[in-house]
Amino acid sequence: MADELKRRLVHASGAGLVALWLLADAFELGLTWAQFRLLMVVLAVGVIGLEFLRLRVGLEWWIYEKLTREYEADQFAGYGYYMVSMTIVVLLFQPAIALPAMLMLALGDPISGALSDDTLRRVKRPPVLAATAGVMLVLALPFLPPAAAVAAALGGTVADGIKVTYGEFVLDDNLTIPIYAAVAAWLVLEFVPL
Repeated sequence: MADELKRRLVHASGAGLVALWLLADAFELGLTWAQFRLLMVVLAVGVIGLEFLRLRVGLEWWIYEKLTREYEADQFAGYGYYMVSMTIVVLLFQPAIALPAMLMLALGDPISGALSDDTLRRVKRPPVLAATAGVMLVLALPFLPPAAAVAAALGGTVADGIKVTYGEFVLDDNLTIPIYAAVAAWLVLEFVPL
């Protein structure tokens, strides 16, 4: 239980990247979206490098024992998918779409995890899905028009609440939450008259 709480707190720390972008002007950091994109690429490449060292070279730091799950011992870990997916949405979308998608992963996913009963279900229970959608919507509304915020929230909820499997492989929601949310918001902004 303590390790799970630590994982959720580390998960939530990703909101610090959104805060960095949002506060950059207030603190006169001169951070442009292009520079933020570059920062995200550097972080994602760093994480991929760490995973390469862990999986291929055998680097075993104590933090891996605390923050990775047992099934991640011999496969690419969730924190890697986390950074890769955040980087993808930052590279492909403007801040109004990318930032709420990042928050849905950083804050919405651990809240949803805390609300579920930790059983391995293909689809989470309806009350958890409804609560997750509500949390995702609250995270999206400051950035997006209501229709796009609803679409993003639904995209994030589907990614979080429905496990996609291929044989033994389970598609990690750390990869899908920001991508589904951002694509759903973009589709509404592009094709639905607001």
